Amino acid sequence: MASHGPGARPRRIGLARALSKRGVASRSQATAWIREGRVRVDGRVVTDPEFPTVDGLHVLEVDRHAVGALAVERRYIALNKPRGLVTTARDEQARNTVYRCFDGAGLGWIAPVGRLDKASEGLLLFSNDPQWAARITDPGTGPDKGYHVQVDCIPDEARLRAMREGVACDGVVLRAKAVSLLRAGGKHAWLEIVLDEGRNRQIRRLLAALGIGVLRLVRVSIGQVVLGDLAKGAWRPLTEVEVAALGGG
Repeated sequence: MASHGPGARPRRIGLARALSKRGVASRSQATAWIREGRVRVDGRVVTDPEFPTVDGLHVLEVDRHAVGALAVERRYIALNKPRGLVTTARDEQARNTVYRCFDGAGLGWIAPVGRLDKASEGLLLFSNDPQWAARITDPGTGPDKGYHVQVDCIPDEARLRAMREGVACDGVVLRAKAVSLLRAGGKHAWLEIVLDEGRNRQIRRLLAALGIGVLRLVRVSIGQVVLGDLAKGAWRPLTEVEVAALGGG
């Protein structure tokens, strides 16, 4: 318990600030979690971001995962997300979430870095380092992301070019940094698509605007981190080199 001399009272700080100091989120993100009822203090849900806490005295939890003391061991993890799981810590419809892949691992609090929708699969990063995560998800400076996409037709060169040049969709222009035909057979094809921005359901919306349906969407790379042969539903820690390449640690 912190003190500043004999008989001094322990220093109390607001709950949102306490979470920020422990490195699990920015103060604004922590405030949002608290107001959503996702934070517990000594087992009780607290919804006041200014609720007074004392370091070392109270047990703090986010989504029922205990938050460690000030010296947090940073975790950087790659998961091969299976299709059908929701990228969220909890789901109001009681659907299975990506966190089931970490059952029993004892990783403590980690959060997804970006997201993949329920129907998509492949490389998804997790960390308890909010500053590192913010660098990756920043639309201006974040790394390129690569995808393999199975579609319900064999696109001609004109449609591939349109994907690169951009297509108007719902008032915005959607485009891919790079597109190439990986392979084709029968009525289906696999495309390799690289994005340098991260709009919501960007690939599905872009292809739909060109009359192309998505059968499978697999993210295979984020910057220099590749999915490789990581089994579906399996995870691994990132190497120090990978962490640094994505923005340090």
